[in-house]
Amino acid sequence: MANDKNYILDAATAEKKLRRMAYEILENNPDEKLLILAGIRESGSVIARRVQEYLKQISDVSTELITISLDKKYPTTVKLSKEMNFDNQVIIVMDDVANSGKTLLYALKPFMEFHPKSIETLVLVERSHKLFPVKPDYVGLSIATTLQEHIYVVEENDKVTGAYLD
Repeated sequence: MANDKNYILDAATAEKKLRRMAYEILENNPDEKLLILAGIRESGSVIARRVQEYLKQISDVSTELITISLDKKYPTTVKLSKEMNFDNQVIIVMDDVANSGKTLLYALKPFMEFHPKSIETLVLVERSHKLFPVKPDYVGLSIATTLQEHIYVVEENDKVTGAYLD
């Protein structure tokens, strides 16, 4: 990690938080045979794959990994990497950082055409500036920031290598 950045998470801590959230998912869904892990493209997809790996290591629950694609600034169109029936399924929407809640809220859109059993949300880092009514169910790190500050999650080779405040 570069010393000129204000890192709030290093790789080891990020992995511990992802592992802990995988345990929390299992605790909150004890009788589920299948979990749909829906990562918001790029960093959210990396986080979904990491959580999926931890779930495989610690349980025998089946997982289906899909990617949600949308323009985070103007999310008029939301696409899923796989079309399937989400009726009576547990869906966990995952992203790297929850800023205003807007991306997570719009990411739910394609699932609302179905009747899922539940929809949960997971973020590695949550900021305290919610403009939309979304509170993540699973949070790795919650941090108070100013509106001018941004949080960046860095990933490399399908692993989170850190997160920093800018």
